[in-house]
Amino acid sequence: MLQSLYTVLLYLIQPLIWVRLWLRGRKAPAYRKRWGERYGFCSQKMQHGGIMLHSVSVGETLAAIPLVRALRHRYPTLPITVTTMTPTGSERVQSAFGKDVQHVYLPYDLPGSVNRFLNRINPKLVIIMETELWPNLITALKKRDIPLVIANARLSERSARGYMRLGKLIKQILQRITLIAAQNEEDGQRFLSLGLKRSQLVVTGSLKFDISVTPQLAARAVTLRRQWAPHRPVWIAASTHDGEESVILAAHRQLLARFPDLLLILVPRHPERFPDIIRMAQQAGMPYITRSSGEVPPASAQVVIGDTMGELMLLYGIADLAFVGGSLIERGGHNPLEPAAHAIPVLMGPHTLNFKDICAKLEEADGLITVQDTDSLVKEVGLLISDQDYRHYYGRHAVEVLYQNQGALQRLLHLLEPYLPPKTH
Repeated sequence: MLQSLYTVLLYLIQPLIWVRLWLRGRKAPAYRKRWGERYGFCSQKMQHGGIMLHSVSVGETLAAIPLVRALRHRYPTLPITVTTMTPTGSERVQSAFGKDVQHVYLPYDLPGSVNRFLNRINPKLVIIMETELWPNLITALKKRDIPLVIANARLSERSARGYMRLGKLIKQILQRITLIAAQNEEDGQRFLSLGLKRSQLVVTGSLKFDISVTPQLAARAVTLRRQWAPHRPVWIAASTHDGEESVILAAHRQLLARFPDLLLILVPRHPERFPDIIRMAQQAGMPYITRSSGEVPPASAQVVIGDTMGELMLLYGIADLAFVGGSLIERGGHNPLEPAAHAIPVLMGPHTLNFKDICAKLEEADGLITVQDTDSLVKEVGLLISDQDYRHYYGRHAVEVLYQNQGALQRLLHLLEPYLPPKTH
C-alpha cells in the first residue's frame, strides 16, 4: 500500500522535476539533455547480461573507480554499465573509463521506466554504491531474480530516522536486497535496526581507502609541477562551495604578504560555478589563469582556477598541501583521502559529517588539521609552507592512515564472486 502511494506521488511530481531540471539547466546546460534516459529510453546500443553499477554523483563515482577497474580485470568478457543521476557524475564516469564501460543515467524510480531499462540491459548483478534505496527498482530486481548488492554502504543516524518513518515498507525493501556491504559496524547496526537480516549484512570497511596514485598519474603530476611552479610553493583548495571561496581568497591575500610567489589552485565543486569563481578572482584583483586555457601560469599569476572535469587527483599531485571544501559550511565535507594519497597535509573545516569516521582516523593519527575561518587557515597554511618537516610529518601520517585501512575492495570482490561467472584472471 505504502509503495503504491509512493509510486503515485512520484508520477504526480514529474512536472516539478522537469521544471527543476530546466531551471538547473540555465547554469549547467547538461541538465537539459538526455531526458529520455531518465525514463529508461537509451538512444545508444546497449550490451546486456553484464554488471550494472550505480553511483549517484561524483563522490560515489570516485569510490567506485577501483571497483570498476578490478571487475573489468577479473571479468573482461562481461559488459559493465555505470549509471549516475547527475551530469557531473556522468562526466566523471566518461573521463575515468571512456568507452570501457557503458554509461547512461539511472531512470527515475517509476515502474515503467525501471522495467524498460532492465529489459534493455538485463544485468546478471546490480551494485549500488553507498545508500540509494529505490523501492520500485529493488522490487523489480527481486522479481527478476537479479542479485542486488549495496556496496560501501553507509547510513547516518539522520537517514536512519527518516527511513524509520516508513515503517514496514523499509523492512520489506531491505529484505529484498541480496547483500549490504557496510563501511563499519555502526552503519551495519543501523541497517539491522530497520529490519535487515543479519545474514544479509557484511562489514567490509570503506572502499574510499582503496584509492591509489598510479605511476602514470604521479608522472603527469611531476611534469606539470615542473612546468607550473618549479620554485614556487603551491596550495590547493578543492571541492569548494559558495561561501568558502571568499574565505580562501582572503586567506590567500594575507599569505601572499609573507610568501609573494605562493600559487593557489582553486577548484570549485560544481562546474556551473566556474564563471562565479573567475569573477571573484577578478574582483579580488588577483592575476589568474584557468586550467582549461592550457597555459603555464606566468610568474605573475597568483591563482589557477581548476575549471576542468576529472582532473582533481592530478591537481592534488601538484600541491604541497590541500584544503578540502564543503567543510567550512554545513555541507558535510568532501573526501580527504584523495589528497592524502599524495602524502600531502590535509586541512578541512569543522563540518565533516559525510566523512566522520575517515576524518576521525586522520585526526587521531595527525593526518588532518581542522581550521575554522580565514585567520586559522592563514596560520596553518603559513606554518606548513614555512616548515618542511612539519609539512612532511602531516603528509606522511595522512598517507599511512590510507594504507592501514585498505582491503575493503578485495573483501567486496570476494563477496561478489558467487553472483558472477568464474573469473578468467
